[in-house]
Amino acid sequence: MSTPGSAEGRARTGTKRFISGVVEGFYGRPWTMEQRTELFKREQKWGLNTYFYAPKNDYKHRMYWRDLYSAEEAGQLTALISAAKQHDVEFIYAISPGLDITFSNPKEVAALKRKLDQVRHFGCRSFSLLFDDIETEMCAADKQAFSSFAHAQVAITNAVYQHLGDPETFLFCPTDYCAAFCTPDVSQSSYLHTVGEKLLPGIDVLWTGPKVVSQKISVESIEEVSSVLKRAPVIWDNIHANDYDPQRTFLGPFKDRPTELIPKLGGVLTNPNCEFDLNFVAIHTLATWCKATAGGAQRDVEMGDEEQDPRYSPQKALTLALTDWLQEFLSTDQPGARQSSDEEPVQTDGGESSYAPGAGEMPLYTAEPLSLDDLKLLSDLFHLPYEHGPAARAMLQELDWLKKHSRAAAAETDETAEWRSRAQQFDGMCDAVVQMFNRLSNAPNRSILYDLYNYICDIKSGVDLARAFVKTLGGASGPSAQRMSEDPEPWGFRGGLSGEFQRMLPCHGNRDLFRHPPATAVYSIREYCTEDKLEVQRISREMQSAGESKVPVMMMQPPLLCDGLSAGEISPSPQCALVLEDEVGVCGYALALTDAKPAATKIQRAVSESVFKDFPSLVTVQVLQRVTDPSPAKRMIGRLLSSIRSSGSRGVFCELRQNDRRMHDFYAKLGSFKPVQIPGLPADIVAMGTSL
Repeated sequence: MSTPGSAEGRARTGTKRFISGVVEGFYGRPWTMEQRTELFKREQKWGLNTYFYAPKNDYKHRMYWRDLYSAEEAGQLTALISAAKQHDVEFIYAISPGLDITFSNPKEVAALKRKLDQVRHFGCRSFSLLFDDIETEMCAADKQAFSSFAHAQVAITNAVYQHLGDPETFLFCPTDYCAAFCTPDVSQSSYLHTVGEKLLPGIDVLWTGPKVVSQKISVESIEEVSSVLKRAPVIWDNIHANDYDPQRTFLGPFKDRPTELIPKLGGVLTNPNCEFDLNFVAIHTLATWCKATAGGAQRDVEMGDEEQDPRYSPQKALTLALTDWLQEFLSTDQPGARQSSDEEPVQTDGGESSYAPGAGEMPLYTAEPLSLDDLKLLSDLFHLPYEHGPAARAMLQELDWLKKHSRAAAAETDETAEWRSRAQQFDGMCDAVVQMFNRLSNAPNRSILYDLYNYICDIKSGVDLARAFVKTLGGASGPSAQRMSEDPEPWGFRGGLSGEFQRMLPCHGNRDLFRHPPATAVYSIREYCTEDKLEVQRISREMQSAGESKVPVMMMQPPLLCDGLSAGEISPSPQCALVLEDEVGVCGYALALTDAKPAATKIQRAVSESVFKDFPSLVTVQVLQRVTDPSPAKRMIGRLLSSIRSSGSRGVFCELRQNDRRMHDFYAKLGSFKPVQIPGLPADIVAMGTSL
């Protein structure tokens, strides 16, 4: 018996079904045949109808697309295509020849047809040609044969489509597959116009939306691209894809795609997380969305009036998915590890009863069961690319407030009681994450746990660090509240080469996608130029006046070695001058002399040669009081010290006024600067230095 969504049913009714399902199109380890078969079962159960085979790292799909499948591989694919049919899931085989194909070479076209003929022999009836993520420059032979890259792709796609007998489902992925790639824009893209005009009308076109990973896909944007392509696109949705960041997984609901899109699209395929077992929510919520038809057909979730989309509520769809997922967590994937009540108990070799602790002994460990609240928290912590879930946002907001009001923790003020109360609340939030980690670690389904473990271990580590930091702000001490030392353990910081690169880049952090809590000020560090001289002088005077207002003004303060640098009377050494800027303007500087002797000579300061031997270089750093975040200044001096080290210097020192507590604290918190004894130093001046 055929169903309306099946190929036979579509042939009878003459309608083209809405493509809904999963594309395995990520970069990384492909799913196993067993996982794909499990996917078919879930799709059938949830009402999805398509599986799109396009794993980027299956080398015969992309890199070695010309190679035919071996007998063993052929057997696996044949069985997989058969399993999809058994579950009424359409199997679309995609091939990606764009890395090295010569479009004008008939042998290349023949090789492509031969490969697809082999797959057709396996029982596959639906296909796709992908030209995504490739170079756009054609070889000399193709330039002679085709007027443009689009013409070359369309010609070979049309030829393959006709060779396969005009299959009902055939998809084309353009190189410009999102609005961000179109030049100059979607409506004026000559590439897309060629595709729309020349591609045969029976071929569908894949599209990811405004961006590769689109936060929102609007009706207006789809109407625009549909007009250019002369057909409704099929969305290849990367909202849950995580192959671009190994530290992130996405367990939030399908959202920000209004259900008004459904009648304007050829379909939606989600390209989800690389880890198969972490895609339960992504696929489940997509299925709920697909059922929210414009005609108001029966839905799994009744939507409330408070929702922007009356036919689909992401939060209610998420709750439904997590409720079902919880049952997966509580089932075992280890044969024999769990018994039904009517099975005989497993007999031990010795026939002895299980161990029971005696009086005064430690009780046996009992794992707490995983709850729906745990999974809701998990989804909040690993939500979506452009937003955290509510619990994660609340944690960030609390930590942000506790940092900004940390002075209230140290001094008895009107805010002290509030600070301590909110610190306790934050600690409770952190504890909930730790307890969630423990319960997940003890969940019976080890397969899901193993896919999750790296992520939940990472977030637990981050939460532990934040928790200890807040306790330290509140005056706690001891191992549970240790702050980062000069030589921390590897788990006390985010390491790796990638982390080092990010910390060295001046713009690190200013492109954070998350806006909750509101982003802090964006700072940039750049090279000092002569036009900055007046700004540096202004900052120096302003900070000097701020310091003088707190102590009696002396008749005549002895000069600092660095005064000439700040005043512009001495030029800093090459590559040893930086300024800090925020939205207002220059707000700080870091200047250095690789050889401090000229500065000492200028103010007639007698400094022993032994000091210059160990600390030949001089540095001065200053930031305005509006810069409340110490991180930008630390990054600035870090870059400066790196430049000084590159010049061959053995060490660097600075001079500070005795009453300049702000800069004393700044250098002390750097960790590397220590007091330096310089004979004959005026009483009001102290020196600090560090070896390089």
